[in-house]
Amino acid sequence: QVQLVESGGGLVQPGGSLRLSCAASGSIFSINAMGWYRQAPGKQRELVATITSGGSTNYADSVKGRFTISRDNAKNTVYLQMNSLKAEDTAVYYCHAVILTLIAATTTHESNYWGQGTQVTVSS
Repeated sequence: QVQLVESGGGLVQPGGSLRLSCAASGSIFSINAMGWYRQAPGKQRELVATITSGGSTNYADSVKGRFTISRDNAKNTVYLQMNSLKAEDTAVYYCHAVILTLIAATTTHESNYWGQGTQVTVSS
């Protein structure tokens, strides 16, 4: 069993900052890509940022220059530093990871895992 546990959401004023964290735990063999997605009320879930195991990053155009994704492979943790927050950043933020688990002595299985979501509200 694998779990992703997020933390760091909350209420912040426009222009403020928040840092989200997501820690993966359980029977993990290795973690490939990790990332953050968000879903605002009445909208589809959208990609915010992703990071590979080697550190290559990808961002949505709407957050480029304001958000920074990073990861600590030793801690199986991904972070999202969010600066210059805007009202339109308000959403539930979900952590995602592509994780390999060992199902036999020499066999791994790759699956997608999601966190439970953390609310980010940007409002004055």
